Amino acid sequence: MPSFDIVSEIEMSEAKNAVENAKRELETRYDFRGVDAKIELKDELIELTAEAEQQVMQLFDMFASKASKRGLDVNSFEIQKADLHGKYVTRQVTMKQGIAKDIAKKLVKLIKDSKIKVQAAIQGEEVRVTGKKRDDLQQVMQLVREAELGQPFQFKNFRD
Repeated sequence: MPSFDIVSEIEMSEAKNAVENAKRELETRYDFRGVDAKIELKDELIELTAEAEQQVMQLFDMFASKASKRGLDVNSFEIQKADLHGKYVTRQVTMKQGIAKDIAKKLVKLIKDSKIKVQAAIQGEEVRVTGKKRDDLQQVMQLVREAELGQPFQFKNFRD
């Protein structure tokens, strides 16, 4: 029986490249001359530090544009609340890896409510979809692409 897995992953090498490109742009930007600002990648966290909240958000916009150019979905990144450290504002950006239980349940419910003749099962941080026809699986892929669940999804392990 044909099947595939729905996953939510971020290519870490692409995220690292996006951070490096944003750092390079930060060094050349006129509006950041004389401003103490930085972008750092720490494991699966991106740390944005600047002297003002507005500058931190500009850093995030720079990073987001570089990430989208590298094929990463901006919805994969979640910006946290601002922390004040002396005269600096720091925000951490977390990367959404894997599908959370509540979103996986919504995904399975969405697939079952669509009345497409497939089975969907949660397996850890991914959802396995199995059906008799390839066309049904492709319909499910289209359905998931159009769903607004606040997280990007990829499809892998497509088997006939």
